[in-house]
Amino acid sequence: MDVTTRSGDLNGTRFVGASLRGARFVESDLTGVVMRGVEVRGLDIDAPWLADGDGGLLVNGVDVTPFVEAELDRRFPGRSQRYARDPDGLRAAWAVLERTWDSTLARVAAMPDGTTDVQVDGEWSFAQTLRHLVLATDVWLRRAVLGVEQPFHPLGQADSGAASSGIDLTVFTTGTPTYTEVLEARADRVALVRDHLAGVTADDLAVPRANPWSPEHPETTLSCLHTILEEEWEHHRFAVRDLDRIEAASRA
Repeated sequence: MDVTTRSGDLNGTRFVGASLRGARFVESDLTGVVMRGVEVRGLDIDAPWLADGDGGLLVNGVDVTPFVEAELDRRFPGRSQRYARDPDGLRAAWAVLERTWDSTLARVAAMPDGTTDVQVDGEWSFAQTLRHLVLATDVWLRRAVLGVEQPFHPLGQADSGAASSGIDLTVFTTGTPTYTEVLEARADRVALVRDHLAGVTADDLAVPRANPWSPEHPETTLSCLHTILEEEWEHHRFAVRDLDRIEAASRA
């Protein structure tokens, strides 16, 4: 059975003796969900904000969040630097991130033609991921920090909730750019962050900023830069995960 719902009318629902085998939850709020006596073999959870807040993720009474974070930091050297708090630390964090992406770009270049447009389980393709990171830079650096009135590159990739966030989607292309064009846009935004970090000072990092999605929530230059780093590492993880699956499928 294929059932898709975007309603919120399952809040507080109690499932007893129910079979959810093969169910897929996408962009869903499962905060506070309680499971008791459940069979979870093969359960696959991807929660980018797992470490945010104080809730944790309990499995058999054990908060597994610290273990997950430590393992991700081990798998992705440099990830642990994403919350650097001073200019030198941020510059180092961005440098290792650039090297990480350069290695992944080289990996993709050696894969078969068309790999950059493959979507795994409906997720963004590699090219779309790079386009989204262009948008992330535009939102959190060009808009929030630099105050550019129209900060968006036309090749930026917005997510499904962008329209409700006040973004004028007409600024984005409706066509499919070439991968070369995507790389050019991505390289431009990577250089923009690098150049900004090269001159940033401790005083700059403390400057108050408006949250580009929710202006009522205070930000600083530092928190905006942290968001960029978070976006970069999480989407790199997604991209590598899907590249692994693409390669595995090609060997099958």
